[in-house]
Amino acid sequence: MNVKENFKDIFPDEKAIPAEFTISSPIIQKEYLLDGKLCQWEGDMQEVYSPIYTKTSQGLSKKFIGKYPLLTEKEAMEALKSALNAYDEGRGQWPTMAVADRIKHVEEFAFRFKEKKKEVVNLLMWEICKSYEDSLKEFDRTVEYIMDTIDAMKDLDRISSRFVIEDGVIAQIRRSPLGVVMCMGPYNYPLNETFTTLIPALIMGNTVILKPPKMGVLLHRPILSIFKDCFPKGVVNTIYGQGQQVVAPIIASGKVNVLAFIGSSEVADILRKQHPKPHRLRCVLGLESKNAAIILPDVDLNMTVKECILGTLSFNGQRCTALKILFVHSDIIDAFLDKFANEIDRLKVGMPWETNVNITPIPSNDRIKYLEKLIQDARDLGANIINNKGGIIKESLFYPTVLYPVNDKMKIYHEEQFGPVIPVVPFDDIEIPTRYIIESNYGQQVSLFAKDPDIISKLIDSLVNQVCRVNINSQCQRGPDVFPFTGRKDSAEGTLSVSDALRAFSIRTLVAAKENDINKEIITKILKERKSNFLSTDFIF
Repeated sequence: MNVKENFKDIFPDEKAIPAEFTISSPIIQKEYLLDGKLCQWEGDMQEVYSPIYTKTSQGLSKKFIGKYPLLTEKEAMEALKSALNAYDEGRGQWPTMAVADRIKHVEEFAFRFKEKKKEVVNLLMWEICKSYEDSLKEFDRTVEYIMDTIDAMKDLDRISSRFVIEDGVIAQIRRSPLGVVMCMGPYNYPLNETFTTLIPALIMGNTVILKPPKMGVLLHRPILSIFKDCFPKGVVNTIYGQGQQVVAPIIASGKVNVLAFIGSSEVADILRKQHPKPHRLRCVLGLESKNAAIILPDVDLNMTVKECILGTLSFNGQRCTALKILFVHSDIIDAFLDKFANEIDRLKVGMPWETNVNITPIPSNDRIKYLEKLIQDARDLGANIINNKGGIIKESLFYPTVLYPVNDKMKIYHEEQFGPVIPVVPFDDIEIPTRYIIESNYGQQVSLFAKDPDIISKLIDSLVNQVCRVNINSQCQRGPDVFPFTGRKDSAEGTLSVSDALRAFSIRTLVAAKENDINKEIITKILKERKSNFLSTDFIF
């Protein structure tokens, strides 16, 4: 059967969807969290269609799965007011609360959050078509991140619980919150990456306005009541709608202290410029990348191909950490391409709930159109599609496409594709991929595939000054979450890891006094009678 014709049979009949993964009726979300209350929205709604098509008597039809509120500037400014009131210029209940008590609130949230696993995982599959296995991993990793953040917070507080005496000055140095945080996550990890900024911002004592990504909104609905119950009113607020309507006025108010944004540098720049005093706005940004693999002649070919497939095509290549361009030495290019293309053509294409599925529907029609243009541009300029199934598109299904030979005249050489299109560049001189990384607008990671320690060590010493993570014989990735995650150039601002994130959403603050009898007596009395949550030697176990 023709492969393109067979593609349409991958989409399911409604009755063939396993019962445990069905959405029996559309989810009509009218709730949004404001000032500790679940408010009901009666205005315009955004319809949500899954990237999954189902077979009907009229042909394939996109599955309608729900609606969510399209709030206006009025509700957005009410959310800002709520967050400001809860922070109360640093005097609110949450920012002045003892660290141990804030931890208890986050622990309670984590406990109740775990109860929503099945519901959230199912919505992850339907909204963004992440496979069931990867959706489970995203949820579990988010829980693990929360618990690791709690442990890191305890460690940080233990270190801060002691006093320092230097040059006749007694001081206690701790970290204090920054204020109101605007938190915006990406659609490819709408749960995990949103929480990697949300949780550290909260546990440090900030108040938060959360705007879920455009794709991946409904999966946050089951969590709204948990936020409401586990945190004081106004500490967490949610907004939905068009960015220009709900985000722009909040930033333009000048009242937001931190912008936690994961997305494109173009949007990040627009948001930053809307703040009237940008030097007062701390930005914690995870942006785009163009991570390269450099594959030298002495590699273990089987291992290299396996890692490159994982690196380029995990979640359809829709990851900032994905390998987005492969530089392969000319001595092994034929052998590499032959094995790489054959292995890619063996990948399983299907629905996210299917066992061992590799390629699932793409959430964005605009992204599919963009990928088509990149492929056509590359072919017009001399590239070929190497794998047999490359270039096949059916509705939201887009089969991985390997392009070779790619050169610097092609858009795919420079632009982040964020999808399953893999450009391969041959090279003889190691200066070619090295120069590419040096001249790139991005500087997140690189993967080196080689065996010679002399060559690897030389590349390491130059590339660590261009990117923030060098991976040896392995794909680019974020984890483990205790490792720093950041980038140079246009790839990031600020560092995210479990411990680094706590610092990103806080600032060092100290209480100091000259070492004399009066001050010693005052400090001793404050400590003994536990009069202050900041000036304290309490030790959290």
